[in-house]
Amino acid sequence: MNTKPLQFIRRGEVVTLHGVPPTRTLLEVLREDLHCTGTKEGCGEGDCGACSVVLGEAHDGAVKYSTVNSCIRMAHSVDGMALWTVEDLASPSGDLHPAQQAMVQCHGSQCGFCTPGFVMSLFGLYQNHAAIGQTPLQVISRSDAQTALSGNLCRCTGYRPILDAAQAMQALPPVAVDEAYLLSKMELLAHTPRGLEADLTYISPTSLAQLLQLRAQRPGAQLVAGCTDVGLWVTKMHMQFEQVIDLTQVAELRRVEQYPHHIAIGAAVTLTDAFAALVANRPQLQTFANRFAGLPVRNSGTLGGNVANGSPIGDSMPLLIALGANVVLMSTRGHREMPLEALYTGYRQNVMALDEVLAWIKVPKAAAAEFSRVYKISKRFEDDISAVCLGVNLQIVNGVVQTASIGAGGVAATPVRARQTEAALIGQPWNQATVKTAMQTLRAEFTPISDMRASSSYRTQVLGNLLQRYWLESQGTPQIDLQSLALEGATA
Repeated sequence: MNTKPLQFIRRGEVVTLHGVPPTRTLLEVLREDLHCTGTKEGCGEGDCGACSVVLGEAHDGAVKYSTVNSCIRMAHSVDGMALWTVEDLASPSGDLHPAQQAMVQCHGSQCGFCTPGFVMSLFGLYQNHAAIGQTPLQVISRSDAQTALSGNLCRCTGYRPILDAAQAMQALPPVAVDEAYLLSKMELLAHTPRGLEADLTYISPTSLAQLLQLRAQRPGAQLVAGCTDVGLWVTKMHMQFEQVIDLTQVAELRRVEQYPHHIAIGAAVTLTDAFAALVANRPQLQTFANRFAGLPVRNSGTLGGNVANGSPIGDSMPLLIALGANVVLMSTRGHREMPLEALYTGYRQNVMALDEVLAWIKVPKAAAAEFSRVYKISKRFEDDISAVCLGVNLQIVNGVVQTASIGAGGVAATPVRARQTEAALIGQPWNQATVKTAMQTLRAEFTPISDMRASSSYRTQVLGNLLQRYWLESQGTPQIDLQSLALEGATA
């Protein structure tokens, strides 16, 4: 096995590790190689947050902080970055960081197993609310705290004291990271020779040309991005890969590009940044974006990875299908573009040739007469996988449906487009009779399976119900979901 040395910055110094296997997780390196046992293993699948750590990357002359799950993150993916674990927060004199001190003051820990993960999520929140090079912090709202902690589970506290701690950090003496020093260290690592030798087992190309050449040379290598799915293959299915190509450092694919009529999202753009771009154009998608897994998963996972993986219960695809998104596949032979729904041929199967990579997702910008919504049904409100996901995008002009695009997940072997239902809507008056007919068509269009998340009959019923909900929202009916429900006597 020939692996390049793994180098990252911790406590201001460069850590260098040799011989790290390509599928060794960051959690394994921390606990077993570096003996940093404050980072806990809970679920091993990115659900509980006990393994949370914070990564720092250079971005536009500053350090960008991201809380991630170390249990499903490949260790080599943090090469060249800064890393913080719970052991790194207290000062050399022993003074606690505000994220730790606030947890103590607000009694945010009971059994303590999940506490390191919560502290790291609070540290990530703290850093992302600190004005660059300035104090005090920007105000942390309750909503900010809930979003930051959405990937952490606790069986003891009921969360209220931990949310209190998130807001209490602001009142404590500030602690700043020396970003200038960190950036200089990262710059040195970035210029350390990192050859793309043919026999390396884990390669992180930095340009699209390198990626395409490597893919042509290694059609059997496992492509990885954020590893929020591939990481599960390693931790739960015990799969090993002889060769890994990590595309997250490909500069061209880390960009979101704005064009007059569409947004082009590179395959290596994180889910956090991809949804930020989509929400900027369609603000109504914010709630759905927050429900796409927990924040650490969104910080690691990429939109391109979610689409290429093609899970029938992947949440991004129904939305993208409804919005009319196209995908761009690239190889050394050239490129081709197609509607996203045309990518899939069967359960986790697609039309990509062995030498092709999914490079871009192109999403049309919102049209003037568009009314778009996406609905996720799951057992937990946050940090859960969908039983059903439905995206609906209609253009209604003078009370008549001009265009219709509907994407569905959890109802077939692949993410699908509801073409029969679209046909039942186009050209029809937008009224309750049309909606009733379309509901019947939608329920009959697919034959979902029964599994641990929902029965076939439930999924079928819910499909129609969600279209009814879309109709009610289009008519301005208030308080038809939990987010908009105002409880009597509730306070802000």
